[in-house]
Amino acid sequence: MSLLQSNTLFLCLCFSSFLFSLSTQEKQNEPFSLFFPLKTVRLGSSRNASTTFRDSLVSKYRKNTRPKTASYNYKLSFQYSMALIVSLPVGTPPQTQEMVLDTGSQLSWIKCHMKALKKFPPTAPFDPSRSSTFSVLPCTHPICKPRVPDFTLPTTCDQNRFCHYSYFYADGTFAEGNLVREKFTFSRSVTTPPFILGCAKDPSDTNGILGMNLGRLSFASQAKINKFSYCVPTRQTKPGSLPTGSFYLGNNPNSRWFKYVDLLTFPKGQRAPNLDPLAFTLPMQGIRLGTQKLNIPRAVFRPDPSGSGQTMIDSGSDFTFLVDEAYNALREEIVRRVGLKMKRGYVYAGVTDMCFQGADTTEIGRLVGDMVFEFDKGVEIVAPKERILADVGGGIHCLAIGRSNMLGAASNIIGNFHQQNLWVEFDLVRRKVGFGKADCRRSV
Repeated sequence: MSLLQSNTLFLCLCFSSFLFSLSTQEKQNEPFSLFFPLKTVRLGSSRNASTTFRDSLVSKYRKNTRPKTASYNYKLSFQYSMALIVSLPVGTPPQTQEMVLDTGSQLSWIKCHMKALKKFPPTAPFDPSRSSTFSVLPCTHPICKPRVPDFTLPTTCDQNRFCHYSYFYADGTFAEGNLVREKFTFSRSVTTPPFILGCAKDPSDTNGILGMNLGRLSFASQAKINKFSYCVPTRQTKPGSLPTGSFYLGNNPNSRWFKYVDLLTFPKGQRAPNLDPLAFTLPMQGIRLGTQKLNIPRAVFRPDPSGSGQTMIDSGSDFTFLVDEAYNALREEIVRRVGLKMKRGYVYAGVTDMCFQGADTTEIGRLVGDMVFEFDKGVEIVAPKERILADVGGGIHCLAIGRSNMLGAASNIIGNFHQQNLWVEFDLVRRKVGFGKADCRRSV
């Protein structure tokens, strides 16, 4: 997840009607529709785990089996600005918890409040005392062993003999708390199995994380979901109005129009210092500006023996990040086309120096052209020239691409800025990612 996030942005979170079905051991329930009310949420400080761009876990690849056949068909809406936020019903009875949709991390966690509250505002932390299905994992649980490689720091025992986790993300942010077992309750008859998530002891105004990567502890893996997808709306340029996108667990009715690319997979147990084997790794081939393909060797976008060059797609990262060889080639061409209009000596957030102040963004877009990320099988992600610049405040606009090494990563990361007006579907059974153009404000 990206650390490029404003403290003053207000997000408009809306749950629309959605369909959800659950396969039981004996029969499958009929689909039904649920509606969630509109809510407004303010993002917390820039030093919270909602702003992390990807999980830094590089340990042993633990996924031993493929997910079971789809058991969920669930649609909701997420609020979008720089983070994709969904609200999910956690516990029994359910308590609505806002979580950042993050395909770049594994462990899901929620804010927990260990003291009973007299009032329960919509954005209140989770209160374990109100849930009949909540339990804390003891230190004797198999997952609570110091050498279990699902955590960036060893788990420990707290003073109550409960399992305590500490989780670092690649941008340096940190979450900690107890590992617990809890279910997501969508109705009286439709729930997920109880599974492991974090109960974070963070009193600050943060959102939890909905970890959706390939790790065995991710929401997708533990809930046995075979597919999920989301549609990110375009960023709103007019003040006072914020767009809402859509998120599916299970089958997406729009998928017949999607174009799919196979994920790169890695042998079980493969380890390399710069490789994240649990990420969604795409077979990227190159970058094009308009009709001109940049002179970047394809190997720059593929992991080398150390894992450097891995290309991941991440809903939790705001900007896209490139390794130096790719970034330098892109910047050289941007300078050739619009260099005189660039803000000299300026680096935004320490990661990108392709920025403009007081310039005509329409003209810059016309001169640069569409930005296209190319993959195997002719699959492309196209950022149209009208949407290649991000408004970073103060009258400054930047190309939404940064240097990954400035974040301590040796990877290429495609962030949600370049996923606007695009269906992105993750097929966990066939190990594919699908893309489909859409007007995400009107997604069904």
